[in-house]
Amino acid sequence: MPATIEPSAPLRHMPSAADRRSTLERMPKWLICVPLVVQWLWLGLRYRSLTLPSAANPAITSGGLVGEGKLEYFNGMGPLARAATARGGGVRNDGTHTAQSLQAQMAQLGLDFPLVAKPDLGLCGHGVRRVDTMASLLEYLSRFPRGEVVVLQEYLPQEGEAGIFYARDPRDGQGKIIGLALRTFPYVVGDGARTVGQLVQADPRASRLAVSARHECAFDPHAVPAAGETVRLATIGSTRVGGLYRDGVACITPQLVAAIDAIARDMPQFHFGRFDVRFDTLAGLRAGEGLRIMEVNGAGSEAIEAWDPQTGLLQGLRMIFRKQALLFAIGDARRREGVRPIPLVELARLNRRQYRLIENYPPSN
Repeated sequence: MPATIEPSAPLRHMPSAADRRSTLERMPKWLICVPLVVQWLWLGLRYRSLTLPSAANPAITSGGLVGEGKLEYFNGMGPLARAATARGGGVRNDGTHTAQSLQAQMAQLGLDFPLVAKPDLGLCGHGVRRVDTMASLLEYLSRFPRGEVVVLQEYLPQEGEAGIFYARDPRDGQGKIIGLALRTFPYVVGDGARTVGQLVQADPRASRLAVSARHECAFDPHAVPAAGETVRLATIGSTRVGGLYRDGVACITPQLVAAIDAIARDMPQFHFGRFDVRFDTLAGLRAGEGLRIMEVNGAGSEAIEAWDPQTGLLQGLRMIFRKQALLFAIGDARRREGVRPIPLVELARLNRRQYRLIENYPPSN
């Protein structure tokens, strides 16, 4: 029997999970990549480097394009950024861990159950699991690639989640939020008659859970939620498991920009990337208050607000094109300051390793 995720509070501040799929969601991944690769090649010729974006964040492996660890961002944080980030740390899966040794490491990190276990070298929520017991944590480690690092992080219960895209151009030193996506976890609303499993099958978005590769459904399919009861279906909010991304540009305020800019400046040489945060209310998000950082992504961050179902194909592609053009411009400015982009062969090696590991991670839940 899969684990049960408790019913969540009504998501009044978030859009309906039953909204139609965006054009970008419906398109094959390879087809989306074609125009983006064409622009990348053009920018690479213009700036004389296909890997120039790796210079944007020189303190991070490949600038965060690919192959960097999640802990790299956290380990370089100063006290202000660290205070805004969920507690956590890394555990190398060397095959020697016991319940006692893990409990001691958790105590050292200030962690207790429930917590989130995830790969240090991850992508798109692969391998991310909520873990409620020591037995579940030991099972997770037994299924995780030997010798790789697992991140243990406090579980953040806030229902609001946002991806905040930040950029600071070294030429003028001004930090900006260039995009904001509101992410909704997959969920269903009970009618007092049908089971969770039946509600999932009837929902065009949530039904992706049942067929999503490398994901285990973390709910009791036989439970019958009360009429109007909202049941969250997964730990992660990725579109591959039925999550929903909406453009949250209206939430960008001077207060939020100031809060995110202060955090970014408390990280070494960080000029471009996305902060994935949890929040309680949209009012708090706009005020830049009560934000808790789950992850930071660098130069390889996706402009996920483009996946809003209300965003047309051309508009979504323009969002991504603008992000890539700015990324190259920032990389060029950093190169003029003496930062050297990563060699193309090394970038390809990091990419191969990351995707090889993803195939061997435990399923997300």
